[in-house]
Amino acid sequence: MINTLGSFALSLGIMFAQIPIPNSSLPLQPITEPQEQQLGLDDRLWGSPGQRGDKQALLESIANSLRYLRSSKAAAAYAKYPVTGITLARVRRSLVRFRQLVINSDSPAQLRAAVRREFVFYQSVGHDRRGTVTFTGYYEPIYQASLTPDENYRYPIYRLPPDFASWQRPHPTRLELEGKDGLQGEKGRLRGLELAWLRDRLEAFLIHIQGSARLQLPDGRIMSVGYAGKTDHPYISVGRELAKDGKLPLSGLSMPVMIDFFRHYPQELSVYLPRYHPFIFFRDSGGAPATGYTNVPVTPERSIATDKDLMPPGALALINTSLPFPKRRGEMEFRQVSRFVLDQDAGSAIKGAGRVDVFMGTGQLAGDRAGVMKSSGQLYYLLLKE
Repeated sequence: MINTLGSFALSLGIMFAQIPIPNSSLPLQPITEPQEQQLGLDDRLWGSPGQRGDKQALLESIANSLRYLRSSKAAAAYAKYPVTGITLARVRRSLVRFRQLVINSDSPAQLRAAVRREFVFYQSVGHDRRGTVTFTGYYEPIYQASLTPDENYRYPIYRLPPDFASWQRPHPTRLELEGKDGLQGEKGRLRGLELAWLRDRLEAFLIHIQGSARLQLPDGRIMSVGYAGKTDHPYISVGRELAKDGKLPLSGLSMPVMIDFFRHYPQELSVYLPRYHPFIFFRDSGGAPATGYTNVPVTPERSIATDKDLMPPGALALINTSLPFPKRRGEMEFRQVSRFVLDQDAGSAIKGAGRVDVFMGTGQLAGDRAGVMKSSGQLYYLLLKE
């Protein structure tokens, strides 16, 4: 879905012991003898007593990556990938073999032993070159919308302009395209490109942040919209802009806190949304599931977004971090997890070797979890031994 913003967070997760990484300009370094915590148990794969595991979801996510790895886009990406030894053919072979191991393994211990025997780990050097990675979450929201404007549905999202490739750079800013109040798009070059209208300006903006959404229309139909393109302006954190102006404290800043602020002070939307210069365009995805950078569906808690200038797209990875889980009365608790994932997405705010965004799913609960997520941990890629 090419999420455009890694979510803020309320708390930090527990860190695994840092592992020395040789000083190098490369984003990944091979680890030939992984420690036990690097292999992990993947608590979700087989499930806990009385709960069903999600082995099938992992297998489907692997199939999605394999489909991408057969594409010309994958061939072009790996032709210029900078880490020696990580090739398209090796990534593909690794996924095929790992899929066989998942199908044939009856327990976490059996899978872990096979992985230790057959695979080598490449660890991300992180943002500190000691392997520390910051994990955030993103999701696919569900909002009420209409295909025609009226007094209730006023705030549009737009299709990609047919002449967008020829737009002069730098591209117009958000303020120049839709105006300070978000309602002036019909007076400029976006006129006639409206895809749908929303009730709430903040919700329309949040679709820009997440990169896709499901829209519930007045007749009960559900429309899915996905990323189609964006202007060339760099990412700006609206939350940090609020903190810089003293409107919110930087400590404890999260997506829910920011949303709550704008709910109480809607007039501030006209001050702060124009500061987010990038503008996202959308397409009707025909009911298809949320799709990532690799043009395949993303899977809740099995798909991650990374910097695709540094990390191998479509590849098998393992994350060690903590994720938020719902408790009673709407509270969240963070639990340490070690989970196999597929690198299938990218994001404007996901830059450098020390950033990962985890796709949390669709709807309100997924949004609540993504909104509070910010955890430290480690990221590894699994490749068959040569």
